[in-house]
Amino acid sequence: MTLELKAVSKVVDGQVHIHPTDLVLEKGTMNVLLGPTSSGKTSLMRLMAGLDVPNAGQVFWQGQDVTGMRVQDRKVAMVYQQFINYPSMTVYDNIASPMKLMGVSAQEIDARVRETAELMQLTPMLDRKPLELSGGQQQRCALARALVKNAGLVLLDEPLANLDYKLREELRVEIPKIFEKSGSIFVYATTEPEEALLLGGNVATLHDGCVTQFGPTPEVYRQPVDATTARVFSDPPMNFLPISKTGTKIMFGKGQSAPATGALAALPDGRYTAGFRPNHVEIGKHAADAVEFTTTLTVTELTGSETFVHLDHEGERWVGLIHGVHDLAIGEALKVYLDPRHVYIFAEDGALVAPASYALAA
Repeated sequence: MTLELKAVSKVVDGQVHIHPTDLVLEKGTMNVLLGPTSSGKTSLMRLMAGLDVPNAGQVFWQGQDVTGMRVQDRKVAMVYQQFINYPSMTVYDNIASPMKLMGVSAQEIDARVRETAELMQLTPMLDRKPLELSGGQQQRCALARALVKNAGLVLLDEPLANLDYKLREELRVEIPKIFEKSGSIFVYATTEPEEALLLGGNVATLHDGCVTQFGPTPEVYRQPVDATTARVFSDPPMNFLPISKTGTKIMFGKGQSAPATGALAALPDGRYTAGFRPNHVEIGKHAADAVEFTTTLTVTELTGSETFVHLDHEGERWVGLIHGVHDLAIGEALKVYLDPRHVYIFAEDGALVAPASYALAA
């Protein structure tokens, strides 16, 4: 069972929603579409489902060209951000509804409803109406109705975005277990890098309608092919700093320099961009060869156990995620430190030149 997109693109009123895209999704895999709002996640899902027809390219399902085939003629299930349940029906009848339309026997419907309800922890609620359920239970009902169809392709378009934190965490744990048992191809859209990492499987990073990279989630996170992918797969986005390599030194800022060690030592002389994630910014020097930067603190945000610091470094806007709660003065100079092992090096055109050494060791 395979879903394959070959050079699929979508243009609406002269605006490109999806640039030519090639993707192959295999049976029994979790595939996350990761990108900011309006990056093309929903547009790509609609092409996969058959809700939209591509302007160019082809969609293949199990080797058959299904480009232009109606969505109702495909084995596809889709769950949206908003809870879509029938309010006048019980949970049981909501879950059973797609099978009734398919003409499945009453005995099989009952067996599949109860099996899926047990999987989704809905068995005690089968006689209730959706509005009598909590938000998480309502979304479980919508998920159960999608799963019970035994669809080969299940599309989840930010299904947890409207739930509170506790419910999101519960369902993030449950969903990978569900897909493992079903054997379907799952496609899950999210704006949150942390959610992509928790779900695992494969990830496709999207930016302005382009799939910038596709592969196993940990691999894409640790070795992004370019600065755009690195920015997408980091929350807050990755910080960047223009640098140049001259002999045994790395030059940056106004005359600052640092020894070119590790992967940096092998770089040809020239101009590059250094990238580093917010959680690797430190306000104490914990590595002997850490590089010191003098920045201006512009904003702080406390999360309870961590502090986000928004920094200005000679016009470059950075964000640091510092462990603990810190009483810092806005507008004053703040020295921050960066371990060279946490630095990615990109060419001037954005292509990855050298991944951070910590990522290679992971």
